[in-house]
Amino acid sequence: MTTESHKAVEITDANFESIIASGKPVLVDFWAEWCGPCKMIGPTVEELAKDYDGKAIVGKVNVDTNPVTAAKFGVRSIPTILYFKGGQVVDKQVGAVAKSALAKKLDAVLN
Repeated sequence: MTTESHKAVEITDANFESIIASGKPVLVDFWAEWCGPCKMIGPTVEELAKDYDGKAIVGKVNVDTNPVTAAKFGVRSIPTILYFKGGQVVDKQVGAVAKSALAKKLDAVLN
């Protein structure tokens, strides 16, 4: 897990539960190195990490190296973005979409 501010947190099978249980809303981007749409949305997720620093946790799960977490939430298509509040999934976005669409869903989770 990186401690560098303003960057998406690397979420793994090992640290997933502790991050979700942090008390803050969490946006989780499920992605893979070989996935074209994931590469398109990657910089947007990093921007959201900066925009929501201190308000929410923005993280990324590499489905190839963390298959347990991906399977637990039934992630079959990537990129899949899951929004967590109080440790529960409250919203979902599948596929690459505009930053505004992701931010709108994250704003709803914050309120």
